[in-house]
Amino acid sequence: MERWKGRVALVTGASMGIGAAIAGDLVKNGMVVVGCARHVEDIQKTAEDLASEAGHLIPMKCNLAKIEDIESMFRAITEQVGGVDVCINNAAVASVESTLISGPPSEFKTVYDVNLLAATTVAHLSIKSMKERNVNDGHIINISSSMGHTVLEYGNLHTYSATKHALNAITEGLRHELRNENSTIRTTVICPSLVQTGSTQDFLLEKALQVPEKAGFLLLITT
Repeated sequence: MERWKGRVALVTGASMGIGAAIAGDLVKNGMVVVGCARHVEDIQKTAEDLASEAGHLIPMKCNLAKIEDIESMFRAITEQVGGVDVCINNAAVASVESTLISGPPSEFKTVYDVNLLAATTVAHLSIKSMKERNVNDGHIINISSSMGHTVLEYGNLHTYSATKHALNAITEGLRHELRNENSTIRTTVICPSLVQTGSTQDFLLEKALQVPEKAGFLLLITT
């Protein structure tokens, strides 16, 4: 982490759970971290708790379901800290109360918009920021899921699973495109199994007992 001291990382979904933990660790290691989420108040509290650490946390409110919010956030990042050196796409939502058959299309759209379209847009704009500043050691890290490698029998997480399969494909696509450009910007996808966070519902914990053994792993693919 020594070479990343003073550099800028963007962490989406930084208000709780995995995102908050990542943001905190990066700040403790000296990075300038832009943490974004809809509930920015939680990030502000985390920033206060980290005030004495080597780096610092900049809270930004962003509704990742809206591309215009993402674009506005990147303009603010450019104005305040210059740009993004490390992008960590962590934000995700799940519609656990409905299935592909019973659920309203509006719920499907929200899951697709946050889990896939937002992640793709954030990665796109992060790479653009890196290129504009001739950053040749940038890193795109997508937080996927073990559900991106399997489809479980119960239907309440099929939409979520579909977005994580797609996010894995997007990460691999970025790898190919960057390689074809002879870019040294790196891509990584991390696929944890069930993680109990503030957003984990009792439903997920109950259904975790039905997850096949092969799905209970953490997979990291990096290039």
